[in-house]
This record gives sequence, C-alpha cells and structure tokens, in this order.
Amino acid sequence: MEVNCEGCAGCCMDWRGLLSGTDPEDRERDGSTRGGYGPRATRGGRGPFVAAEAADDVDTPDREAGDAPRRQPLDDDPNFVPLTRDEVRAFLEAGLAAALTPRFFTVSDECEGLEIDGRSVAAVAGRPAFLVGLRKPSKPVAPFGRDEPVWLPTCVFLDPTTLQCRIHDSDLFPAECGAYPAHTLALEAEPECRRVEAVAGGDRLIDDEVPGPGDLEDLLLGTQAIGQKLFCHPDPDALEGVIERLAAGEATREDRATCLAVAAASSPGTFAISEYHREWGREQALDEPAETDGATWVEPAICEWHRRRERADGTPSPAVAVEIEEARGAPTTPGWDDLE
Repeated sequence: MEVNCEGCAGCCMDWRGLLSGTDPEDRERDGSTRGGYGPRATRGGRGPFVAAEAADDVDTPDREAGDAPRRQPLDDDPNFVPLTRDEVRAFLEAGLAAALTPRFFTVSDECEGLEIDGRSVAAVAGRPAFLVGLRKPSKPVAPFGRDEPVWLPTCVFLDPTTLQCRIHDSDLFPAECGAYPAHTLALEAEPECRRVEAVAGGDRLIDDEVPGPGDLEDLLLGTQAIGQKLFCHPDPDALEGVIERLAAGEATREDRATCLAVAAASSPGTFAISEYHREWGREQALDEPAETDGATWVEPAICEWHRRRERADGTPSPAVAVEIEEARGAPTTPGWDDLE
C-alpha cells in the first residue's frame, strides 16, 4: 500500500467544511457540519475506519439502498480512529488520557439498545457498546494546497504546520492509522485518499491493491472485536448524564475516565472486566500526568485551542501550534524535506 500524504492529512481531520459553498469556518463554528453535506452527507459517516464501526454487525439484515445505517454515532467525527484495548492501556500509562474519547452509538431499533438520557444507545447483551478513539479539537490548518488556513476539527496529535503526526514514529502510533487505507479498501469502502483526489486533484492513493486475508489480522470484525476494539460497559446506570454530555460535545474528564477504565479492563472475546485494571485505568485517566511523562501538553493545548477558536476573529497561521503545543512539550515533526 503506497500513499502520498504530503500536504493532505485528510484522514486526520474533518474537512467536510471545505466541501460547502459557504464559509467553512462559519459551518464549523455553529456546528452545522453535523448532519454532513456534499458527497459525505451521511451523519457521522462511516469514515475511513469502517471496520470497528461494523464490528458488531454480525447478523445485519439486508437494507434498501439509501437507508440510514442502523447505528449512528453520538459524535460527528467521520474519521474516528478506533483503538485496541492494549493501545488504550498504553495511552493511559503514558499519561495521555486527555487525548482519548469514547464513541457510543444510537440505534433505530429499540430492541437493540438501552434507554439512557432519552436515547436508545446501542448495546450488546444489555451492555452499552462503545469505541475509544482520539479527540479532534479545532485547529488552523491548510490542507490540499490551500493558500489560507481554516479552522477544522483536527486530530490532537496532528501538527498543523507540517500536517504530520506527532507520534508517528513512537510506540503509541495506532495500528489502525498504520494500516490505513488497507482496511477501508478491504471492506470495499471509499478511502479519504480518493475523496481528496476527487475534490482537490492530485494523486494520493498511489497503490490501491486490496490486501489479502493474511494482511488483515487487525481488522477485527464481529465477535472478534468485543473486548478488543468494541467495549461493553457493565454498568449502564453509570452512564446517566454521560451520554447527554458526549452528544453535546461537553464530556468531562470524569465522563471519559468512566469509559476509558472499562476499555482498559476489558478482555478480548468476552464481556469479562478486570476490576484491578478498571480501578487502575480510572486512576490513570483522572491523575495529572507527571512532568517527566512528556504528556502534560495535551490537555492544556486542547483547552487553549478551544479558547482561541471561541475568541477567534479570523484564522491564525498554523505556526501558532509552536506556541500552543510544542512550547508545552509536544513532540516536533520532521517536515517533508527531511523525508525525501
């Protein structure tokens, strides 16, 4: 699989605002990207990481073309990166809980869900099901050769100046990101590379050969995903209020910790929960990272991005990330010249 990522990062941000004839900053600010528009109009999309969102579709009945998916995510991130249990544990151990967020789903068939905060939340065996992925604060970015930057929801680890991942060469780099777009192509879905080519031109997906079964061991479909990518919360009552805040984009550290602890305590292939790891995960998610962890930059940077976005009159240069992220300890990125 060969891709041309320079100046792109389409799989690392929600760039739907660039598809509208109106100002993308106005759409991003007032939340009207929710619901989608243009060629990606399905709310929440399937995104490039369709594998995990299809993980519990073991016996999905045939649906008419154009029918809405049976499950819709509470959030509106079209490029959600599902992490494995071991990856969640690694992020928690590194003091990077602030970079993570849970994703729950609503279902149209009430028989498949549980009523929480007035919503029918997707569940497996009576347990609310969720994924864990990376947060996307709005940042000023200029992808696809744009001359002017624009505020777009962007992966917490993406450097706005180089459009490169700050953890690409670390042990924390998610396997799903490393496999992209192989899983998407294997599931016969359209990758972001092709969407970017259609909108902005150029060649992004250089080699689109579909990988063979031997190269898809991390895809994790159906029951394989339970406890490994698809987590099942054992205490639905503990999610009262959490679901509402997640849907409103107002989740607290406590809300995230409740879910991250369950993910860290899950057991692949079963509904079993390790109480030891659940307590450990909760403590890790709530504790302030130590200065020596190199992780103290994440939460302050996210808060600062939110503050600047709310007060912004126009769009600053992406170079402001040096002040907001790198000055707080974020890893630098090499730029593209050094990779040639």
